[in-house]
Parts: sequence; structure tokens; C-alpha cells
Amino acid sequence: MTTQKLPTYFLSHGGGPWPFMMDQVGHLYGKLDASLRDIPRQIGVTPKAVLVITAHWEGRDFMLSSSAKPPMIYDYGGFPPHTYQVQYSAPGSPELAAQVQQLLQAGGHAAVLDAERGFDHGTFSAMYPVYPNADVPIVQLSLKYGLDPQTHLEVGRLLAPLREQGVLIVGSGLSYHNLRAFNAAGAAASHAFDDWLRQTMALPAQQRSAQLMKWDEAPAARMAHPREEHLLPLMVVLGAAENDDASVPYHEDAFMGALAVSSFRFGQAAA
Repeated sequence: MTTQKLPTYFLSHGGGPWPFMMDQVGHLYGKLDASLRDIPRQIGVTPKAVLVITAHWEGRDFMLSSSAKPPMIYDYGGFPPHTYQVQYSAPGSPELAAQVQQLLQAGGHAAVLDAERGFDHGTFSAMYPVYPNADVPIVQLSLKYGLDPQTHLEVGRLLAPLREQGVLIVGSGLSYHNLRAFNAAGAAASHAFDDWLRQTMALPAQQRSAQLMKWDEAPAARMAHPREEHLLPLMVVLGAAENDDASVPYHEDAFMGALAVSSFRFGQAAA
């Protein structure tokens, strides 16, 4: 067990299986790739495990992947054939899944173990650049139907003790996610919302949480997130590090040529 309190991360994970297509899309993803590959340096230690709150899994209750050897889920369409064969063979951690279940249940939130759930692209596309050797165990935590921001913030608070136990808590989503305007048509909205989001993350802790709970009143909020599943992982990782300062380890003003997207870290990088 480590005494170092690990930071938490909200990662804008990009589109589909992009890390496995760098020959084709590297010019679009170079900055995101570099930011993800820098995370091991930022935290300074190899975590015992990673808990990924993924935008690509929802349940009536919170769900946890509990397989020791999670399979793959190719939850995307229209990509090259080889991307439906890629493997990210990181182990799971049934022990961590059970511990998270206990933490959530003790806090009044039902949580269910799922031994069949595999890694979705929100997990393996984000984690492959961070740990390309797939040698750090990963457990996925779902969102809960209804996508209530306060509920997800509260769950994050319950997860906070894991940070002092060697567990890296990562929320995998996108700070802008409107697939019907994932180009120049979304430029104005993505910039307006991303500006608000970065300003909000810079506020004092109590004010920051209160503002984020009213995210749908932000400029262009519903244009940026017609459905908010790609934003909700941010609520969880903020809750787990609610009193820590935020920083922006990744930001682009012209992602896919036009969009503003950001990732956030809560807590300090290693010296």
C-alpha cells in the first residue's frame, strides 16, 4: 500500500479505436496521445490498479467489471477490419471490484458485479497509450441510468479512499460529444462550453462542485452534450478529489479541425 495520494483524471478519450490506427489518424491524435503517454510520469508510481468510470456503460444500478481476464467489446462501427481484432490484455481485479462494491453499498448506492463485462473502447483506447504493456489491472465502473450529476458526484466521494491505496481513478468520456456536429458545425458550441468548463474547474472547491451540478445551464451545454453520458465521468472523478486543485493536462482548440476539447487532472503531479 502506498501513502501517496494519487490524482484523479477526466480523459477526453477521442473517437473509436484511434490508438490502433496511428498510421492513418496520427496527425489528428498526436497531442492527445502525448498527453496520455505522459500520465505515468505525472503520477510518479505504477498504480496497484486503475478504476475506469466509462461513458460507454450504463445500468439501473452501478455496475463493476469483475472478471480476472476481461474480454474486448468493439463498440464502434465503420472502422478498418483490424480494429475489430485488437486486444488489450490488461488483467482485471476481482478484489478491487468487490472493494468498490462495498464502498458504494456502504454509502447507500446499489452496486452489482458483472463477471462478463469486457473492456469497451472508452477504456482500452484511453488506457493503451498510458500503459501500452497492459500490465496494470483495470476495473470498469458504469454510470447509472438517469445520469443524475449529484448521484455521480456522491459516488466519487465514496471512492476517495482508494487514492491512498494505490488505485488510479480515471473518468473516460469527452468534454464535447455531439456526433451530429463533430466538425465545424460544432465549433462555436464546443468552444463556448469548453471555456465554461475550464473556468469552472479553476473555481474554489465548493463553488466548483455547485457549478458543475448545474452544467446544463452553461453556454451551449445541450449542443455540446445532447445526452450527457460522456460528461458524467467528470462528476465521479471530481467527487473523488473534491478539494484538490484542477489542472488541464490536455487541451486542443481545433480537434478534428474545429472542436475544443479538454482533459482534467485533480491533484498534484509528482515532483
